[in-house]
Amino acid sequence: MAKKYIDVMDTTFRDGFQSVFGGRVLMNDFFPAVEAAKEAGITHFEFGGGARFQSLFFYLQENAFEMMDKFREIVGPDANLQTLARGINTVMLDTGSRELVEMHAKMFSKHGVTTIRNFDALNDVQNLEYSAECIKKYGLNHEVVVTLMDLPPGCVGAHDVAFYEKTLRNILDSNLPFDSLCFKDASGTSSPQKVYDTVKMARKLVGEDIHIRLHTHETAGVSVACYLAALEAGADGIDLAASPVSGGTSQPDILTMMHAVKGKDYDLGGLELEKVLKYQEVLNDCLKDYFIPPEATQVSPLIPFSPMPGGALTANTQMMRDNGTLDKFPEVIKAMREVVEKGGYGTSVTPVSQFYWQQAYANVMFGPWKQIAPGYGKMVLGYFGKTPVKPDEKVVAFAAEKLKLEPTTENPLDIADRDEKKTMSYWRGRLEEEGIETSDENVFIAAACNEKGIAFLKGNGPLSVRKNSDQTCENDKECEVGENKGMSNATGNYTVVVDGQKFNVTVAEGDADIQVTPVAEKSNPAPSAAAPASTGGTEVPATVAGNVWKVNVKVGDSVKQGDVVAILEAMKMEIDVEAPCDGTVSAILANPSDPVEEGQAIATIS
Repeated sequence: MAKKYIDVMDTTFRDGFQSVFGGRVLMNDFFPAVEAAKEAGITHFEFGGGARFQSLFFYLQENAFEMMDKFREIVGPDANLQTLARGINTVMLDTGSRELVEMHAKMFSKHGVTTIRNFDALNDVQNLEYSAECIKKYGLNHEVVVTLMDLPPGCVGAHDVAFYEKTLRNILDSNLPFDSLCFKDASGTSSPQKVYDTVKMARKLVGEDIHIRLHTHETAGVSVACYLAALEAGADGIDLAASPVSGGTSQPDILTMMHAVKGKDYDLGGLELEKVLKYQEVLNDCLKDYFIPPEATQVSPLIPFSPMPGGALTANTQMMRDNGTLDKFPEVIKAMREVVEKGGYGTSVTPVSQFYWQQAYANVMFGPWKQIAPGYGKMVLGYFGKTPVKPDEKVVAFAAEKLKLEPTTENPLDIADRDEKKTMSYWRGRLEEEGIETSDENVFIAAACNEKGIAFLKGNGPLSVRKNSDQTCENDKECEVGENKGMSNATGNYTVVVDGQKFNVTVAEGDADIQVTPVAEKSNPAPSAAAPASTGGTEVPATVAGNVWKVNVKVGDSVKQGDVVAILEAMKMEIDVEAPCDGTVSAILANPSDPVEEGQAIATIS
């Protein structure tokens, strides 16, 4: 009897890169590995979409559509090239209008996509219906998704087999068109038994002809067991990645899974051991200069208590490295549990995982429930659809107060359609103002990435790639060095304290030219951020390191204590900077887009 053929989708170049590098891998660095994967006999790839759309424009200064075209050229016309879409969010963190949802399908069809995996983080089937129609309208395969995770201990009301059966029945009753069904666990927290029972339930509902697959991560350490459970329950496909972007926060390794099914009646994609070994050898060489964050290679037993997706974890820790708050990471992970409990149990997958993270980050940095992350606030208020259970009433009231929005049950697409900034005409006009070509691709880039998209199209965006040493960064503008053991990573000026005495320390490269100078004690301590400045005013300090997104006041304006003077952008969230006292704005010390450090004065109040 022939073994059952199991379709293997190689996630290396999308979810693998996202889970390990936060998506920050340059296309010309990895294309040789794509060729090697093709030679290894792989014909099904996840190659774009999700966070690997925006990240190319935000961090790599590369055009995602160009990358997709070149990928297709390498693998040929017959490969199944798959992307990830977030229902009515498509590849954005915010809800798109119907016009933008359709344009997403049109552009991705044009640029080499075969299949779009389409999910809604709230499992609100209404959010899948229109996007499904658009995907099929442009000749693409639609893989509909039910999103999975385990709830923190003691939580009930969603994310059990009964909940997933209800969601799947809603999908079937809606008559939305789909070609395959995926159960997607971005945090890797579902137990093997729940996976088995869920796939068994689904097979009974959809029959034998519908292709069912499981997607999970190794983050919590049970991914291989979950894949075996899914296969035993009747799944037809699984997602795997290649070393060094496998395991840890990513998908299980192809070779590991081939070993796990030895002696079983499964043929994993017809793959051959020696060819896969050669492919992984090439991939390792392609990525040898890239800094792999240590957290990307780890399995965390704490993740089921505070579900953080592998694909979001490293993206967030990279941002924390960028703004100097990585030491807060354990506290933020711990704080996520309460945020999930009070947020209505949306699945911890983008964009909801990012909302959870942002709110947990705000709770750690500013105190519990002192600020509301805009995405999290809009979610509990209903602006992204219906959460699986009702969010905490106090959190809903707090969000309404801070965001000045009323709770809603309106279809999010109808809300988005009324937003001028979610129209193609608005962004076409912005491109015309900037003298940028108004192709459909450029308009969609601007609409999906907002002002960062405009900066990319003008050639003004920063390149942010982390490599292992200064030598490997030499040819990359603004390439950053990761956390290595060499002195080159420690070069700079520092203040250290020895036995209570402060010293200035200058560390240079080469022969470790280190100069130490005692720091003279000042007769008077430096004023605090809110103390009167030398100009006679009170400083309004930046609450975290980030970029100024908006300044709400001008010189001469009267403000009350607690008024929002400016808004910072940090960790993909908007953070209010409030006036520390009543008074009149006497100076504006930072402009929109300026980078600021924590505590740096943005304005003064007299």
